[in-house]
Amino acid sequence: MSIDRGDMNDGFPADASRLLARGAADDVRARRRLAAATADLHLSEADRLDDRYRSALHHMIAGLCALVERDLRQFAARLLVSRGLPEPALALSEAAPVVFAALRDAGLIGDPAFMRAMLGRTGLALLAERLPVAATTAERPSLLVRLVEHRDGVVAAAASALMAADARRRDAIDGAAPRNDIAAEQQHQLVWWTAAALHRAFAGASDDRSAFDRALTEAAERALAVHDEGERAEAAAMRLVAMLAPQPSERGELLCEALADRRPGLFVALLAQAIGLGFDSVRDVLIDPESDRLWIMLRAAALDRETIARLGLALCEAAPGRDVEAFADQLDAIMAVTPAAAEAALAPLYRHADLRAAMDVLGAGA
Repeated sequence: MSIDRGDMNDGFPADASRLLARGAADDVRARRRLAAATADLHLSEADRLDDRYRSALHHMIAGLCALVERDLRQFAARLLVSRGLPEPALALSEAAPVVFAALRDAGLIGDPAFMRAMLGRTGLALLAERLPVAATTAERPSLLVRLVEHRDGVVAAAASALMAADARRRDAIDGAAPRNDIAAEQQHQLVWWTAAALHRAFAGASDDRSAFDRALTEAAERALAVHDEGERAEAAAMRLVAMLAPQPSERGELLCEALADRRPGLFVALLAQAIGLGFDSVRDVLIDPESDRLWIMLRAAALDRETIARLGLALCEAAPGRDVEAFADQLDAIMAVTPAAAEAALAPLYRHADLRAAMDVLGAGA
């Protein structure tokens, strides 16, 4: 709710003004609901998010918005107090959160790059939940526990960082988001979107708009300056794999153990390193239950039949959209693809992301 006193100076009591404003917005909301219902009607069951995915995605995005909003409001309020402007500082400190609803209503949360990142991180978190639990023993603990105790201190430190990042990510799926758990590009988008939403909601509380703008801008710049995307679970997984530098003969067992350990992010990092692709490209294929590219990626990594069968079975159990019988029927065809042919089939994914986006716009994506 805006607290701009200027919009109350219309000859009506405040409550009446708010009622009229809400009524004027009903047309917009009605059109938005109609568009959403129409889009949902045309979605296939395979493309529709299940209730758990939708709820987790909502909590993930809302948690990130709340974290960035809280950081910006607290720092901007301190700056305003120090500059002799207590009224806007009080408004920023005490008002209810406004950013998530504002961004959602403005359609900014539907930004393709932002949503790709949010769908990816949510998909990996849910896959970790759904993977079968493998038995471990004192003599043979899980993969990540063994790596934390690795004799190479660099590997052990990287494994510890991944374990901590994974724990933060899993805690965040239905709760508060941890700091630095977002890529720099999405952090940049979210910080400035948040600043704009806060400006719209609270600038009217200040008699000195320029001072309010400066405080909000400094708060946004501070949030960007202190952000360290290297603490993300994805970055930690890629660092660990780089430190391990697994040999081709080790990849299959490590991939199987990563899934048995319920660490799909580590699985993605291992496979990305094996075939020379970026983490996001492999992750997007992994969380798409209808994508055959995953089997092509496994062949591009030159994995044998037994390993691919083990991985496929685990993933079919974990992903509701993957059919284990269909996978079994495909296994001969998967193994008939040579690693060289598989790599050639993945050629579009090796292009720079900006080039691929530009080619899509031009209709030249093949």
